[in-house]
Amino acid sequence: MTTHATAAPVIDENALMSFVFRAVDEVGAALNCALVVMGDRLGYYRALADGPRTATELAETTGTGERYAAEWLAAQAAGDFVRYDPASGRFTLPPEHVVALTDSSSPAYLPGFFQIAFGTISDASQIFDRARDGDGLGWGDHNHDVHEGCERFFRPGYAANLVSTWLPALTDVVPKLERGARVHDIGCGHGSSTILMAQAFPESRFVGSDAHPGSIGVAQDRAAESGVSDRVEFAAAKATEVSGTGFDLVTIFDALHDMGDPVGCARRVHDMLADDGTWMIVEPAAGDRIEDNFNPVGRAYYGFSTLLCTPSSLSQDVGLAIGTQAGPARIRDIVTAAGFTQFRIAAQTPFNNVLEVRK
Repeated sequence: MTTHATAAPVIDENALMSFVFRAVDEVGAALNCALVVMGDRLGYYRALADGPRTATELAETTGTGERYAAEWLAAQAAGDFVRYDPASGRFTLPPEHVVALTDSSSPAYLPGFFQIAFGTISDASQIFDRARDGDGLGWGDHNHDVHEGCERFFRPGYAANLVSTWLPALTDVVPKLERGARVHDIGCGHGSSTILMAQAFPESRFVGSDAHPGSIGVAQDRAAESGVSDRVEFAAAKATEVSGTGFDLVTIFDALHDMGDPVGCARRVHDMLADDGTWMIVEPAAGDRIEDNFNPVGRAYYGFSTLLCTPSSLSQDVGLAIGTQAGPARIRDIVTAAGFTQFRIAAQTPFNNVLEVRK
């Protein structure tokens, strides 16, 4: 028998070195994830927001070690997060970066995004072990940075869009909320979305539920601090086991893809809603084909999907694991399987798809 050896591929040395230097940049970006969390936590960005600083001045302002401040500033300048003036030895945070790195009321606010990534990476070794056997890791089993970073990342976007844009994009929902509606926010986490709605619509009554008891405790504290405890209650419950019927609005924010049994959740929502009720599903921005998501947002979300969201689903009953980038068509399949007949994309942002579902 004659065998034919496969010819070795011809290596383009320029292409090889181009990839090597791109990989070096990737390592720098990975390390910068921790450096951004460091800058946020130690107050470096907030100090730079008040004006240019030398390393000595930054250390004095923040009460930190000068050598750390110096190396951190150099790393930030190399990554173009800050600008360096060799003549004065001072580092400047551009005004646009001030907004993105210090203004928690802006939808462009980024420290929470870096914090949840930092927390996710910190737990990654646990995911490596489970990936061999296809096992999962529950949301509640992750570290504090995952839980806090998640809220810090999503809350500014909800604050900017939920009341002003997303709810008005739904059919006849805002008038109901203004008159007084019953709302259940499933997978509410720390309660940001629930509280924002309760603040905007004082005549309505709200329930927030989440499978993670620790998050529910935080949500209850936040509701008391916000002065809405009279119209909001929180309860720890799995999405397939939440109680109550006759709700005018059910919401799920960036959580359906994390669930082990999203079809079971959809069936529960179908039973919970009034006949003319609405289910608003907010999911990460995604297209229906894998190649639709080959962009910076899709890349970040696929990373979270691999290390955080898919393991969360696999840790639960059924473990459907649709992934963070499931896309509207996949969500439509899930809600249709549960008996819903109306589905549409009501609104979109660079980070989210807002879906309206009705019976």
